Amino acid sequence: MNNAPHDHIVKSYDEEQRRLIGEILHMGEIAAAQLEAALDVVERRDDRAAQRIIGNDEAIDALERKVSHDVMQLALRGPMARDLREILAGLRIPTDIERIGDYAANVAKRSLALNTVPPVPHTTTLKALGHLAVRQLRDVMEAYRDNDAEKAVLVRERDAELDAAYTSLFRELLTYMMEDARNITPCTHLLFMAKNLERIGDHATNIAENVWFLVKGDTPLPPREKRDTTSTTGQL
Repeated sequence: MNNAPHDHIVKSYDEEQRRLIGEILHMGEIAAAQLEAALDVVERRDDRAAQRIIGNDEAIDALERKVSHDVMQLALRGPMARDLREILAGLRIPTDIERIGDYAANVAKRSLALNTVPPVPHTTTLKALGHLAVRQLRDVMEAYRDNDAEKAVLVRERDAELDAAYTSLFRELLTYMMEDARNITPCTHLLFMAKNLERIGDHATNIAENVWFLVKGDTPLPPREKRDTTSTTGQL
């Protein structure tokens, strides 16, 4: 019996799958670079660079649309169980990356407004929070690239560290606002930026959970800790 046509179909499917993973990894790298650039323009107060970051968000959106199309084309090829998990991950992960790109662009947009008021010292703390978010994104994309469920779990667990840093900055900014009413406007912008960064951590966690599902299937994830207490007003 001649298996050549079947072997060709399998090889073609594998090649398309590898190309899809490459597209998603590229998308993640663009989002990480956007986030790093956004954090940089906040500190440098660079309006022109901020406008470039905002404009570049369309590249991530376009990639998300392309990946979705490619995933659907792959789904029509009659995949098996592991392949179905690849397809689900291929639909879910780009959506999270696209939202991360949106949040990076939002940070850049807020920086334009922040640049119209006198500088405040908390941009350094914001940048430290942002670096935690960048690390989460880069590490979870590596976990996806390597099919590393254990590394994905570590990223998921580290979200508590980002939550704690966000809560600390949230309280610090509220205190600064109460001390002097002139600080309210710049600190409000920083609060929105900080929330964007905290949400990026949540999306990195979503990606981590999809990597776990991709590798482990329905095996339950271990419980995790959350440290964002900003919604508990009595603790502020």
